[in-house]
Amino acid sequence: MVNRPYRRTCRQFVNGRYSGQYLTHPKFAQSPEHYIRGFLLLQKDLQELFDYIEPADENLVCFSYRVHALLLRACVEVEANCKAILKENGYTKKNKKGEEIDMNMGDYKKINATHHLSSYQVKVPYWNGTKFIRSPFVNWSTGGKLDWYEAYNTAKHDRLSGFKQATFDHLLDACCGVLVILSAQFHREDFSPSSSLLALEGPNDGMESGIGEYFRVKFPDDWSQDLRYDFDWQILKDEPDPFQTIDYSQIA
Repeated sequence: MVNRPYRRTCRQFVNGRYSGQYLTHPKFAQSPEHYIRGFLLLQKDLQELFDYIEPADENLVCFSYRVHALLLRACVEVEANCKAILKENGYTKKNKKGEEIDMNMGDYKKINATHHLSSYQVKVPYWNGTKFIRSPFVNWSTGGKLDWYEAYNTAKHDRLSGFKQATFDHLLDACCGVLVILSAQFHREDFSPSSSLLALEGPNDGMESGIGEYFRVKFPDDWSQDLRYDFDWQILKDEPDPFQTIDYSQIA
């Protein structure tokens, strides 16, 4: 069992729960509200898009300039969160000269081992059809690439030929991807003045209302006992720094 929480890492406790007061400690994460606000604005714009593109299986192949713009924003949010997790845990990427260089998806993929991103599921509400459950990182469980992120790179670097890759389908996965990576850090905490760690009641579907209270999230239950949290926050909270860091340089 893990007897001290990791920075920017929300994971299951030995008793099965996820939430905890450690999430709001100032040394757990730097400016978490900055990342939450980015997602909430993205979610708001996505909901406005639903006024024009009905959330339905038939519309997953739709593409447009508006979808393209939101896809780019969503993937930038994913990248920003990945960099924050890695950097705040002390990870940097350097070239052969020892100079720090930009991280890429090969670095971000390390986070799956510590946050189980590939095990998360997100439910899109008010959906017409069968494809309302999204698992944006599931391909990482088998070493594959993320289709929506590949589409983002194509559409970003060559919009003329890659424009049709910016589909409604990829946009939904990207937006759900932002929610997943936030949930894997902060559970349901949105750091608002009236925030609460208590989950709202909802359908008995094994899911919880996610940050922003629009999507529903199924948190992973596949943590082995030796990797689950098992600490007494009331004892740790008064320490100068109650958190530990993950050595991502040791993760392939």
